[in-house]
This record gives sequence, structure tokens and C-alpha cells, in this order.
Amino acid sequence: MKELLVHLAKALVDKPDEVEVMTTTEEDGTIIYQLKVASDDIGKVIGKKGRIANALRVIIGASATKEGKVARVQILD
Repeated sequence: MKELLVHLAKALVDKPDEVEVMTTTEEDGTIIYQLKVASDDIGKVIGKKGRIANALRVIIGASATKEGKVARVQILD
């Protein structure tokens, strides 16, 4: 799932070398993916009214559900 998020994020931004994804796990087993991109690219990852960010969250959430897990995506600035 992390590789999927990295791949999608790199396709959206102008500076793909600055895409970073950190992973943490909460006590209940939820996987948190923290996505960090260049400050110039934040708008591209969030999209109008958050549509791109929501789409990323849905894709990662569906991928996690398929594996029997729960995952969330946070976009860091």
C-alpha cells in the first residue's frame, strides 16, 4: 500500500523526488500513512475542495480493506 501511495503521489506532483511517505501503526492496528510533498505541490495533492486527497484516501482505504486492514492517509505540510 505504501508503494501505491508513493506511485500515485509522484504522478501528481512536479517534484517527485521530494515525495515521502512515513508509516505508523496505532494501538488498534490502524495504519497511518503520512504523505509529505514539496510545499509547491501541496495543492496538487489536495485538489479542489480536497477531491484528490479524498480519492487517495479511498484508494488506500480500499486496498487496506482488501488485505483485512484499516488505513488512513494524512497529508503533511
